[in-house]
Formats: sequence, structure tokens, C-alpha cells
Amino acid sequence: MNRFLLFASAILATACGTTRSLQNSESARVEVRTEMKTVHDTAYVELPIIIEKRATLDTASTLENTYAKSEATVTAGILHHSLETKPVSVPVQIETKEVVRDSIIFKDRIQTKTVEVERKLTWWQKAKMNLGLVTLCEILLAVAYVIYLIFNNFLKLKRL
Repeated sequence: MNRFLLFASAILATACGTTRSLQNSESARVEVRTEMKTVHDTAYVELPIIIEKRATLDTASTLENTYAKSEATVTAGILHHSLETKPVSVPVQIETKEVVRDSIIFKDRIQTKTVEVERKLTWWQKAKMNLGLVTLCEILLAVAYVIYLIFNNFLKLKRL
């Protein structure tokens, strides 16, 4: 009889699966694009200021352009000449190569949602759920009975 109870409770314990679990699966794919671009740009170079002076016995003169100004004056028969550059920024064309890297990550996701249903459990579904609790109690009782038998037989062996 005891073996029958143990066997029956083991069968009932394995037959009462009431929940299912779904696993979320996610996959990702990365796409990388690399492009070489040539960028034309303008940089400004600033010329240094240079001052130069001379004295001569010649006539007066004045010279000027976009980069420099020259003045000459005669004092006591001597010509004093000065040359000054103007602070001017000169545009210079520059070509630079630029590496543009762009990456796009594509992720595929499966999302599970729990939706509450307004319908109540049927009597059969309730019975199956309660049967799981009954089976657990039966297994615990069977284990306790086995432990009782082991100790009871052990004590009988000690008395002999």
C-alpha cells in the first residue's frame, strides 16, 4: 500500500504542469558604412609686420599696395624712407580628406504582453490547480513516512 501511495504521488506531481514560460528573443545586426570625403576649405594666413627704414640724398616718394606702405621725407637734404607691411589675412585654399564612419544597429525584438482576461477559471482548471497542492502534500507525507520507517527499523535492529 505504501509503495502504491508513493508511486501515485510521483505520477501526479509530474502530470500537473499549469504554467508556460515564453522567452524573449532578441537579435541585433550592425551595419557600418565608411565614406571618404574631400573637403575644400579656406584658411587665412596672417602676414608678419615688417618695418624697414632707409636714408638717401634723393627726392621724396610714397608707395603703397595691399600688403605694404612706403613713405619718404626729405629733412635737411636727406631722404628718410620707411616701409611698413599692413596686417592682412590672405585666403589660402586647403583640401582635407575626411573619413566619415556611420553605424546603424538593427534590433529585432519580440515583446510579450500579459493580457488580463475577464473570464473566470472553469471547475476543471481549478481542480487541476488544487491537485498540484494536494500532490505536494502527499509527497511530503510520503517522505515523512519513509523517514519514520527507516528510524523504526533502525530502532528494531538496535534492540536485537
